[in-house]
Amino acid sequence: MPYPPTAGGPQSLVDSAVAHATKIPAPRIAAHVRSLRRRNPNASPERIIEILGSELHTILASTGGAVGATAAVPGVGSGTALALTAADLAAFFGAAGFYSLAVAEVHGIHIHDAHRRKTLVLASVLGEAGAKTVVGMSGGSMTHWAKALSTAVPSSSIKQVNRVLSSRFVKRYFFRQGGVVVGRLIPFGVGAVVGIVGGRALAHTVIHQSAKAFGPPPAKFTSPLIEEIEGQSSSAPADVPLLGVASPM
Repeated sequence: MPYPPTAGGPQSLVDSAVAHATKIPAPRIAAHVRSLRRRNPNASPERIIEILGSELHTILASTGGAVGATAAVPGVGSGTALALTAADLAAFFGAAGFYSLAVAEVHGIHIHDAHRRKTLVLASVLGEAGAKTVVGMSGGSMTHWAKALSTAVPSSSIKQVNRVLSSRFVKRYFFRQGGVVVGRLIPFGVGAVVGIVGGRALAHTVIHQSAKAFGPPPAKFTSPLIEEIEGQSSSAPADVPLLGVASPM
C-alpha cells in the first residue's frame, strides 16, 4: 500500500499545501525584502537573495530535524505519521513559496495570480525536471523562464502545467520512497539527522532552480527604500517570515 488511507490521499495533501503557499500576501513579501534592505543598507540585490537563501536553509533544516525526530519515536502510528507528513508538506511549501516569491520581488517581478504562483513553486521544488515541464508545455524557453511566467504564458496552459507538476511531485516523493515511512516524505528518511540533511538538500534544489528561473539579479535596486507608515514596526514581518507562513492549519 503506497500510503495510509486518507480522504484525498497524497495528491490532496500536496494540493492543499501548495494552495496555502500561493496565498502569501504580496505586501508581506515586499515588506520582508524591504526589511532586509533596511538592515543591510549596502547590500546588493544578489546579497539580499543570498540572505533569503540562508533563511530557507535554516527553516527547512530545523523543520526537517524536528519532524524527523518525532517521526522516529517508537510507536508512532499511521495516523500520527500522516499528520506529520501534512505538517511537513505545509512547512516546506510555505517556505519554498515565500522564498521564490521574495526572489521575484527582488527582481522586480510581481506574480499575484495563484495559478502562476503554483507553477513557480512546484517547478522550483522539482528542480530541472520541473523547469523542463513548464517550458515544454508552455512553449517557452529554458532561459529565465520565470520572467515570462507572469504574463506570457496563457492561463489555460498554466492550469494544465500545474496538474502535471503536482502529479509528478506526488509520484516522486510519495512512491519512489516506498510510500509513507513513519510520516517522513520530506525530507527523506527518519530521524533528526536525516531530516536536517534532507531539508538542506531540498533548500538547495529550490535556490538553484530559482536562480536559473529568474537569471542573474539586477546590479542594483531601482526603487528606493520607503519608510514604513508611522506606528508600524519595520522588523515585525521580517523576523520569522518563513516560519510565519509554514502552517496552514
